Formats: sequence, C-alpha cells, structure tokens
Amino acid sequence: MQFGKTMGKLFTFCEWIMRLAYVNLLWFLFSLAGLVLLGIMPATVALFTIVRKWQLKETDLPIWKTFLSVYKQEFKKSNGLGICIGLSGVFIIFDFLYLRTVGGALQFTLFIPLLIITGFYVLTLAYIFPVYVHFELKTLDYIKNAFFLSVLNLHMTILMLVASGAIIFLNLYQTSFIPFFSAATIAWILMFGGNYCFNRVGARQKKVSSAGRYGKC
Repeated sequence: MQFGKTMGKLFTFCEWIMRLAYVNLLWFLFSLAGLVLLGIMPATVALFTIVRKWQLKETDLPIWKTFLSVYKQEFKKSNGLGICIGLSGVFIIFDFLYLRTVGGALQFTLFIPLLIITGFYVLTLAYIFPVYVHFELKTLDYIKNAFFLSVLNLHMTILMLVASGAIIFLNLYQTSFIPFFSAATIAWILMFGGNYCFNRVGARQKKVSSAGRYGKC
C-alpha cells in the first residue's frame, strides 16, 4: 500500500516536470517565432496564463491550444506593455552608461537616486506578468498595480526575487536546463507569489467590507 502511494507521488512529480518542460519549450519556440523582440511578451503572457490556471487547480486544460490562443489574443496588447517596460529598461541602462562619463560628487549624487529607481523597476517586474494575467486593466495600470503590490508585500517580493535569481544562476551553471525549465520555473515562482498577494488583498477587502456593513447596522 505504501509502495503504491510512493509510486503515485513519483508519477505525479514526473508528470509535472514534463508539463513544465513542455510549456517552457513552447515559450522558447513562440518567442523565436516572433523574432524574440515581438514574440517574448505574448509568449510570456501565455506561459503565465497556463501556470496561473495550474495553480488554480485547472490542470486538465489543453496546453497547446491554450498557449496558442493566448499568444494570438494578447500579441498586440502585451507588446504595448513590453514597449513601456523595454523603454524604461533602456533608459536606466543609458543613465548608468552616462554616469560612467561623469566624475566626482555629481556621479555619486546621481547614482543613488538611479539605484533606487532601478530597484523599483526590478520590484515591479516581479509582479507585472502575474498582474497582467490576473486582471483586465489598461497598460499603465498594470505597471502601477505591480509596483504597489511589490512594495506592500516586500517580504514576498524579496523571496520571489531570491528564488528566481537562484533558478537563473542554476540555468547559467547548467545551460542544458534553459530550453526546458528556465522560464516555466520562474513563472511558477512569480505566479505563486502573485497569487499569495492577490489573496491577501482580497482578504483585506472582505474585512473592510464586513466592517463597513457591521458599522451601518
């Protein structure tokens, strides 16, 4: 009996490994299909959509059909968000490059606020895709809500970034994992943290709503 349970758990574990590898491979191929620049955003949105459904116990969804449908549907909108994210990142990089040409006290004075801005940028990136696949918002509202969630749940944000950093380090150390487990594993971590924060916000809103009704009675 115990052997059967152990084998069942092992089979389930292997099944999830295969699912992650499959959806990661789809992410890789669909990113290339859009020449990376135009493909990575809709492919990542499709990846997070599937991971979110899995974490919400929707485990029987057709992976290929769902991925392709989301990729097509979100191609234009997700790339609009990608332009905002990309331009912000380029702006930060150019600012750091500019600082290398500046010397003395001015360099230090400009470096501190730029470092803070970079920190906020990274914090926002941690939640941008979980927010995108969980809510229907305007482009700038995705960025704004992702930023506020990252700051209000800083402990979870730090855990998400540390865990994601560990996965990136592992993939750089063992590059053969990249086509199969890189993006999907990070998506699982970030979506798990995102769902945790969404549930916390929902619980707080219920408490406020209940308190309001009680106060009126």
